[in-house]
Amino acid sequence: MNVDPTVDLTPAAIPEISSMDIRAILAHLPHRYPFLLVDRVLELDPGNRILALKNVTINEPHFTGHFPHVPVMPGVLMIEALAQAAGILSFRTMGKVSDASSVYYFVGIDGARFKRPVGPGDQLLLEVTIERRSRGIWKYRGTATVDGQVACEAELMCTLRQIDA
Repeated sequence: MNVDPTVDLTPAAIPEISSMDIRAILAHLPHRYPFLLVDRVLELDPGNRILALKNVTINEPHFTGHFPHVPVMPGVLMIEALAQAAGILSFRTMGKVSDASSVYYFVGIDGARFKRPVGPGDQLLLEVTIERRSRGIWKYRGTATVDGQVACEAELMCTLRQIDA
């Protein structure tokens, strides 16, 4: 999916909002299908917290092999979905969007726990809070739930780095 190049998606053109649709998400993350794992932002409090949604569907490529007889979303993708939500939260906190001159990297994952399988038809609710920010490293607490049950939780660390073209 490509964003219409005539649409202005700079931070100044995107109003301060507490939720985001897919167009705004695409402006804030470099990820695209099949690796974009955030479908909607339900709540956003820059500098503090984000609540986002991932609709899990049977047509996602990992389900053909994980596992054909009992499709289960890989835990690493649940962690990635939390990290993408954290990226949106950080970009909104900084008043920036993703661009070709920088990359938002994972630098650590601590205490990851998987408590419930997630499969097609589930809605993964992603809640991420900023724990702290120091010397360019952001630390978050993330929890992914389905129907009020914890599916995955972890502490995440990420950083924004400039890249050489």
